[in-house]
Amino acid sequence: MNNITNVYVVDDDEAVRKSLRMLLKTEGYSVATFSGAEEFLTICNQETAGCIILDVNMPEMDGPALQQELNRRGLNLPIIFLTGQGSIPITVRALKAGAIDFLTKPVDGTELLACVKKALKKCAELKIQSADLHSKAIRLATLTDREKEILSMIIAGHANKEIAEQLGISYRTVENHRAHIMLKTGASNLRDLIWLGSQSIS
Repeated sequence: MNNITNVYVVDDDEAVRKSLRMLLKTEGYSVATFSGAEEFLTICNQETAGCIILDVNMPEMDGPALQQELNRRGLNLPIIFLTGQGSIPITVRALKAGAIDFLTKPVDGTELLACVKKALKKCAELKIQSADLHSKAIRLATLTDREKEILSMIIAGHANKEIAEQLGISYRTVENHRAHIMLKTGASNLRDLIWLGSQSIS
């Protein structure tokens, strides 16, 4: 994951696309350029990894609208915004929505490269988190309905004896279920088990 080098440049200005492509290629990045947000969305999916250098003002779908659409689709691609006429409200909204930075054109090459490095590091971290959550979800899905019920009660702070009494089963049966839950989820202790369950069981 740490070797992600893809940078997507989305800008309707051909001269900007060419100059950024040259700068980024010189630094060893894999660069793909797009003249508009819609064009980028046609190639973007859950497997897409990298960061986006995104123009704010574009015809049809502008930068903030693309950011909103990516968030709606659950695509966590770090974004570096570029603008020739930024405003404080737009900047604040973009950063609150998860943008890495908001740079003004003409952008300083050194500053941009520093942002790209930070953005790709963030992308790697997000991919690892996503894979970890997916793995946890798969493990929790292997639990039986009774095991899920008992896990929910454990999360709520109930002791084995209380769980046994409430469910009308023996203390030993609760212990056995609890052992199976630990084994299936890969939790090494009660704290891990509670944290894991609280992430995915409502």
